[in-house]
Amino acid sequence: MTSAGSTFADLYAAVGQHYARQVQFLDSGKFEEYAATFTEDGEFQHTPSVPPARTRAGIVAELHSFNERFADDPVQRRHWFNMIDLSPREDGAFDAVFYALVLTVRPGVKEPQVGPSCLVRDVLVIGDGGTVHNRSRRVEHDQHLPS
Repeated sequence: MTSAGSTFADLYAAVGQHYARQVQFLDSGKFEEYAATFTEDGEFQHTPSVPPARTRAGIVAELHSFNERFADDPVQRRHWFNMIDLSPREDGAFDAVFYALVLTVRPGVKEPQVGPSCLVRDVLVIGDGGTVHNRSRRVEHDQHLPS
């Protein structure tokens, strides 16, 4: 289903590992490493009112710009991705649709803030050796979706 000798289970495990690596880069502020998980011409839209960032350099710039607003607010974010549904595309890539929760913790505050809750739509490409990269990501915040 994915390439010679690999199975859907292999693909699913590789995608799960890809996402684990991605969120750790993102949550630790390693934006260059996060952007490197996208194709060179990748597209990333994480805020509904902001146009998508394009290219790895654009993704890095967007993440730095977005996080500037928290410069005086020490927070630790943890992105939680779950319920990943993979579907093959005709072009050989894969659609991945999954749920994401963002947990925010501030120093001295016992309870984390939960939110936003999101639906994420990725297009993933599988390279030589099974490497996974995002061609695109679109994050839909649940509070902005029509009911």
